[in-house]
Amino acid sequence: MKAKESLLAIGSGLLTALAFPKFGLFFFGWISLIPLLYIVLKKTPKQSFCYGLLAGISYNALLIYWIPSVPAHYGNLSIGLSLVIYIIFVLFLSLFWALFSFLCSKIAISFQKSIFFLAPFLWISFEYILTYLLTGFPWGLLGYSQYKNIYLIQLASITGVYGISFVLIFFQSMFLFSMTHRKRSPFFIALTLIGAIHIGGFIYLKQHIPVDKYFTASVIQGNVSSDIYWDRIPIEKTRDLFDQHLSLTQQAIYRGARLIIWPEFSVPLCFSCPYGIYQEFKDSLSQFVLQTHSTLLIGTNEKETDSEDVRYYNTALCLTPSLSITTYYKMHLVPFGEYTPYKKIFSFIEKVTHAIGDTTPGTRYTLHDFDGNLFASPICYEIIFPNLVRKFVKNGASFLVTITNDGWYGRSSAPYQHFAIAVFRSVENRRYLLRAATTGISAIIDPHGRILSQTKLETQAFLTEDISPIKSMTFYTKYGDFIPFIGLTLSAIFFILSLKRKTNG
Repeated sequence: MKAKESLLAIGSGLLTALAFPKFGLFFFGWISLIPLLYIVLKKTPKQSFCYGLLAGISYNALLIYWIPSVPAHYGNLSIGLSLVIYIIFVLFLSLFWALFSFLCSKIAISFQKSIFFLAPFLWISFEYILTYLLTGFPWGLLGYSQYKNIYLIQLASITGVYGISFVLIFFQSMFLFSMTHRKRSPFFIALTLIGAIHIGGFIYLKQHIPVDKYFTASVIQGNVSSDIYWDRIPIEKTRDLFDQHLSLTQQAIYRGARLIIWPEFSVPLCFSCPYGIYQEFKDSLSQFVLQTHSTLLIGTNEKETDSEDVRYYNTALCLTPSLSITTYYKMHLVPFGEYTPYKKIFSFIEKVTHAIGDTTPGTRYTLHDFDGNLFASPICYEIIFPNLVRKFVKNGASFLVTITNDGWYGRSSAPYQHFAIAVFRSVENRRYLLRAATTGISAIIDPHGRILSQTKLETQAFLTEDISPIKSMTFYTKYGDFIPFIGLTLSAIFFILSLKRKTNG
């Protein structure tokens, strides 16, 4: 490996990471992969794998630099062990860049021109694999870097976020094709396509989505530190935090809100625990909704007991003025945070940290009801999975609510990245999205991905907006991830053909 080309590969990864929040240099997403593509299309597959690994390491190391602080601060792990976990995770994620580079190089040997058109399909194929492999971690999908490009991201209602990633790679690949083969037309075709997508987005934003009615909703941000352990603080402080949330909620009701969203883990709540402060808070909230005729969606920890076991669920609980309750149990849990995946392999991790929970995953796409309008409440980490949120909408959700606790990450890039991801779920499904975060960023987003209002980090606040339930379904909601399927199919076909050509040769 040559030093100059190694630096180009590393630079390619770093520029890509800088396109994401909170760095926010989104324009790098349009050019950052050009150096890597230039290198791997002239190298052997083995060399390309190494260059891709270098690019992937620099990308992931910068994108998720905040990871080591979480097990070190909240799990009582040593800095050294936290860094080891971080390095292993970065190396694992970087394999996707390495394999992308390997396949580009491998296929280019037999299809020197076709590879430029195939590269975007290869890229989104690996993004799709990353979404599902093992427990999945689709955090840094390239398309998310463009969440502020309101005209471009309208395409996501057809293709999902993968389509935005496709466009970015297609542009760079066509630029490289034109430079390599001295042909202007491919690059101008790419420019025309991108221009058409932006114009289409502009025209679409001028149109009004037909709605039946509006209602006023609010999200509450209590700004409760993740350093608080409920069993270690005075009960009076817990009551004070609860009262602060009630006070913010009362202010929201004065502004006309009839649906109020509390964040995940902002106050210790358990409606299935008929004792102590849990019963006290349950009674207070029940009395509150009766008096105000409001509906609350709150984050709780519920438990179920049978003769053999006690199961705990991370829950989004909806409490109505009639005191009826619906509960959604979080289905896609955070690995090594809420549970230990593949316990036979990773059981040793539980012995070195107390931070891993013993939460049971839910099994149903439960919807809540507000005035005859069904809505979904994916919890925290779940919002990063496009297909999971899509299924809620396909099952009848007319708007989306997500509750989260990003306080673990302080003022790092993580809360900003998580927020950017949520914007895409709104656009993909053309639904209003209300996001209540314990310490921020809370927000209300319209069906086009426009941020109607948002809070700052680590502030106590509430947001109130008029939103509308929507019943129509987008192409993406109906048909899902068709473009990654096309990518996987084409990638497999061309890889097999490249192997066959080598064999025949």
